[in-house]
Amino acid sequence: MSDAKEALILGIESSCDETAASVVRSGREVLSNVIYSQIDTHTIYGGVVPEIASRKHIEVIVQVVKKALADAGMTAEDMDAVAVTYGPGLVGPLLVGVSYAKAYAYGIGRPLIGVHHIEGHIAANYIENKELEPPFMCLVVSGGHTHLVNVLGYGEYEILGRTMDDAAGEAYDKVARAIGLGYPGGPKIDEAAHSGDPEAIAFPRAHVEGEEYDFSFSGLKSSVLNYLNSLEMKGETAVTADVAASFQAAVVDVLVGNTMLAAERHGTKKLAIAGGVASNSALRAAMEQACADRGIEFYRPSPKLCTDNGAMIAGAAYHKYLRGDFAPLSLNAVPNLPLPSVKQN
Repeated sequence: MSDAKEALILGIESSCDETAASVVRSGREVLSNVIYSQIDTHTIYGGVVPEIASRKHIEVIVQVVKKALADAGMTAEDMDAVAVTYGPGLVGPLLVGVSYAKAYAYGIGRPLIGVHHIEGHIAANYIENKELEPPFMCLVVSGGHTHLVNVLGYGEYEILGRTMDDAAGEAYDKVARAIGLGYPGGPKIDEAAHSGDPEAIAFPRAHVEGEEYDFSFSGLKSSVLNYLNSLEMKGETAVTADVAASFQAAVVDVLVGNTMLAAERHGTKKLAIAGGVASNSALRAAMEQACADRGIEFYRPSPKLCTDNGAMIAGAAYHKYLRGDFAPLSLNAVPNLPLPSVKQN
């Protein structure tokens, strides 16, 4: 086993449709990062089918973990701990990862560390930006989550805002289906938007009354569907690129606007983004410009670390390892696991 500060942690992630494993040293040095994506499997269905995802995780998880160790030039016995996402996410896929990690940790006689999926996304920024330390603000945007979080310390969070209905990524997927782009919606809308006019259609920018840091994308999604239906009734055809660009502009405006409002009121000096939607080119560019205008240091992971991956789980687990915050072998999947917060908006 390594010195505590040099700890080698095997991170396992299976909360949705990526089976991922990674070996990370000291919480920030990635020695391997293996991701098996199921996108091709689920594209025909227009979204993730949980039962199919679960079965595919079972088929590949052994080989994914073996490859992560091989790529790192390590053996199981070299690991100091085994970390795994235990929520939130799809219960079937989560159970595959949790069950495997428990058995693996027991088999090699190493501690088990349960990691919150959103905490993992936040920790991706530590891997990409080794100088980054709390406190900072982080906007987490993915297919299932939209959270605005004050990171007060390692494992210490203050939730400032969250989505009241659809997450940003969920809205992307639904709108992409409606305009015929298919799954996954995020990258396909981002690509289509490059050739569209973001001002072509005046889609709404929703704000939640009395909860100014919260988000709502359900109304925007409905507005897009109503627009498409109105064109169909008139026998007209939508310009896909314009719809994509106008929809994306509305999402980005709200994400950046709420985040900047919170950053200004909290005196934020460092701001990060994380999650699958954090790889969106329009969001990255708009957030970078907004931070530059306000003298805020801006951090974002590379696209590979924005998607679900084992490295972020191992990175988040590192400080739990240092604190001796280990999970019992009775650890179970918790599909609606809340992010632990010292204060919630």
